[in-house]
Amino acid sequence: MAFGMVSLEKRLANNIKNYSLDQLFQIDELSDYMEAASKISGLSFLLVHRHGEKAVSVGNFIGFKPDVVNEPGHKIKVYGRTVGHLYVKDEEICTKEAEDFVHAIVTQLTRQAENTYESIETSMYADELERRLEKEQYQVKHGEKKDALTGLLNSTYFDSRITVLERAEIVPVAIICANINDWKYVNDKFGDEESDRLIRTVASIIKDEAKDEYVIARCGGDLFNILIPMAEDGEAEDYCKRMQEKCESFEDPKIAPSVACGIVYKTNVEQSIRKLLPDAEYEMFNNKFELKNAPGYRARLEK
Repeated sequence: MAFGMVSLEKRLANNIKNYSLDQLFQIDELSDYMEAASKISGLSFLLVHRHGEKAVSVGNFIGFKPDVVNEPGHKIKVYGRTVGHLYVKDEEICTKEAEDFVHAIVTQLTRQAENTYESIETSMYADELERRLEKEQYQVKHGEKKDALTGLLNSTYFDSRITVLERAEIVPVAIICANINDWKYVNDKFGDEESDRLIRTVASIIKDEAKDEYVIARCGGDLFNILIPMAEDGEAEDYCKRMQEKCESFEDPKIAPSVACGIVYKTNVEQSIRKLLPDAEYEMFNNKFELKNAPGYRARLEK
């Protein structure tokens, strides 16, 4: 199993809480099934979602309000989680045959829901596993120098490039810390796939606007560090401005890239790039505050 992946067993146990009857059944087909069951048995059925919203109703349930807490009816449970409640009128379950028939309906619904759920989650798990393995193979192929998601340098190799610059006593060096604004907002709203795409989009902009000699690395989830050896006056500031304008003009139905930048300079050989990186990060947070409080920023993000 790829490093860091949750096991399929744990995934199945956890993710069922995110599913509703609409995702586990074709409601139209389920309605036909319940109609047929009602004709065979003479019973009336009301199937509701876990919180009591109606999904399928066969028979007269006018005035009946499901109380899924105190009178939950027959629970439809998948991996220990209730996904729905089946109600049958009490006066209709007056024989052992009727009781057995209801039990069979609940068993059938549970089995179908479990099969659908396992099929969906197993497919998603296989896709995720394949993507992770591709990333790991990419890392091996490139000698652990590059970040698999973006193709930029990874933090380990970035640190080795710092050592090279320090030993060569190159000055000046512009040190830039860049961070995606509201990456977590996208992750919470759209999930890993879209938030990863946001990271790749910003990484591409950072790389496209850079010169070949720039040292660019992804050093955290949505954090990038850039070094500009022998930086000319205003070069780093102009570079960051181009990055931010390119992000601002990017149009997409779901993501609205925005990046905050902080810049500091190593101006003499006695200074340490590693010790200056926190200063660049501090400047980045100042810039982030300005950008996120600028007119129109929130509207663009939420749109």
